[in-house]
Amino acid sequence: MDWSIVEVARMSGVTARTLRHYDEIGLLPPARTGAGGLRHYEERQLLKLQQILVLRALGLGLPEIGRILAAEVDEVEARRGHHRRLLAERDRLDALAVTVSRTIAELEQSRKDGRPMTSINRPENLFEGVEPAHYGENLRDFPELAADVERYTSTMSPAQIDAGHRERTAQMIRLAELLAAGLPPEADPVQAEIDLQYRTLSEVREVSAEEYRAIGRSCVENEQWRAAYEQIAPGLAAYQRDAIEAYAVNRLS
Repeated sequence: MDWSIVEVARMSGVTARTLRHYDEIGLLPPARTGAGGLRHYEERQLLKLQQILVLRALGLGLPEIGRILAAEVDEVEARRGHHRRLLAERDRLDALAVTVSRTIAELEQSRKDGRPMTSINRPENLFEGVEPAHYGENLRDFPELAADVERYTSTMSPAQIDAGHRERTAQMIRLAELLAAGLPPEADPVQAEIDLQYRTLSEVREVSAEEYRAIGRSCVENEQWRAAYEQIAPGLAAYQRDAIEAYAVNRLS
């Protein structure tokens, strides 16, 4: 039995565009290609897609996933390895939840006392549980941009990648502070943060206004993105989306 690319996209939640991208880079060729170039997949390809999605959820890039899949022989043992990674990720998320909860309490205390949060606790404590190997922007809905990001980061040292991840986490926390302060998404301090994000992304490649707006919408529509923002502060995903929308309209149009 086989399934068309449309059926696989519906079952897995992966867009047909992404499945075609996986085929083009040799990560997931279909079992066969039918009339009109329609790709068809069998059970073996579905199992491989499951592996790809599990490893993507764990934060691995496509080149690394390709190397892992190429080295695997026994499918059961491979999934035992994935299971161990998932358990480790669960533990990491538990630690991250504790970090975010502590940060919320410290932000509230700092506002009462009128002093910086970092005077209450060490700044490095903001990043407990935030491990670069697992943290990153999920660009599954933007395969071309994802490929550009992976090519860009492949030239960076581990220290540079680590610094980038920590800065993005710090940006999310700064946005949460602006949200808590009641500033609207179009306010200058908020737009300054969005401008920094846009300029950082532009170091990888030029991003159009419409593409940036689509990325902003994904902060709410993409479940993993939304969960990451909402862990920092309720409403932060929509706040980021609205801030990006205002930036695209006022500065990129």
